[in-house]
Amino acid sequence: MPHSRCPLNAPDLYAYDPHAPDFHAFLLPAFVLAALLLTAWSAPAAAAPPDTLAQRVAPCLACHQPQGRNDAFFPRIAGKPEGYLYNQLLNFRDGRRQFPMMTYMVGNLPEPYLREIARFFADQHPPYPAAPPVAATAQMLERGRVLVQQGDAGRRIPACVACHGQGLAGVAPAIPGLIGLPRDYVNAQFGAWKNKARRAQAPDCMADIAARLTEADVAAVSGWLASRPVDAAARPAAAPAAPLPMRCGGVPDHGGVP
Repeated sequence: MPHSRCPLNAPDLYAYDPHAPDFHAFLLPAFVLAALLLTAWSAPAAAAPPDTLAQRVAPCLACHQPQGRNDAFFPRIAGKPEGYLYNQLLNFRDGRRQFPMMTYMVGNLPEPYLREIARFFADQHPPYPAAPPVAATAQMLERGRVLVQQGDAGRRIPACVACHGQGLAGVAPAIPGLIGLPRDYVNAQFGAWKNKARRAQAPDCMADIAARLTEADVAAVSGWLASRPVDAAARPAAAPAAPLPMRCGGVPDHGGVP
């Protein structure tokens, strides 16, 4: 019985006529496969991404984008004072602030690494996005301006500028700027302080101030802040212009009174 001409039949491999057309059809795929395997074996491995701090904090930018996103849940952190950012990372890690994603991200990071992350973002100064129109009456905006610039001494509410700087761009090393923040974010943070969902190192000055503000006060302050244009060159002040009106945990003592 003649051998089958199927190339998978072992005896026929040796009986094949090299001049037969199907002999070359059999060898060509084998040569191509061998060439591909050799190329794959000899090709250099893909280069690993650079081990830089910018690469390591890339996941942060999924929410805290340098430009284009600045809302109630994911505020701008670029350009905030290093000490403030460091304190907030500690607050999330240690449970004084509650947001599951942030707790997961920083829960096991040591303090020197948190300090590096804070310094990285403090050094970033991308342009501010354009502020959306603010729905507020002239009376509400005026009330907000008075609280921000003058406070309300009768209710022991200090002016925002007394701590956050005359330009409201923050004060190094640990007081954040208020300019460029979305109105919803400011409202949400005051609500968190009032409800004790957000805390800071004792004495928690912002929790005390929030407790003295009415909902109308908060709406007026957030509306006025959101309506202000932002100077692209704004930077945190190097130090407070005067003693702070009250002590705040996490802020170096500049002579503030209790």
